[in-house]
Amino acid sequence: MTYETDPKRDLVLERIVDVRPNLVWAAWTRPDYIKQWFTPVPWQTVDCEVDLRPGGIFRTVMRSPEGQEFPNNGCYLEVIENRKLVWTAALTEGYRPQTAAAPFLFTAMILLEPHGNGTKYTAIVVHGDEDAAKKHADMGFHDGWGKALDQLVALAKTM
Repeated sequence: MTYETDPKRDLVLERIVDVRPNLVWAAWTRPDYIKQWFTPVPWQTVDCEVDLRPGGIFRTVMRSPEGQEFPNNGCYLEVIENRKLVWTAALTEGYRPQTAAAPFLFTAMILLEPHGNGTKYTAIVVHGDEDAAKKHADMGFHDGWGKALDQLVALAKTM
């Protein structure tokens, strides 16, 4: 599973984590788990909907520490159990184009590879242009997605 990244338009978070791919997969695909780890504390994920199939919805509602809610609707593009999960914020359920304005549109890939007793975890977030990638990076992509991954791993160890 390789993807040739564009350093000007793509953001990458890659780590070896000490939980098996099936546990990382469960954390990424079950709404009850997603709500526990998906946003870095003190943010919360207060709602989640998953229809785990190409064309299915991936929807979350994030709440800021101040109580403001941010709904995010996306569409799964590729689902390979325990290996690869791809969704986009550019489309909603059934591959329908987004009608609501978002800060930026992206496609995210989560790649999981067995690594000893753990997982090589790669998150690639693909943006349409350099400005969108820079905006996402400046919002704290690496820190935020890294903290969320730490929370995912902590949860997975309890599953």
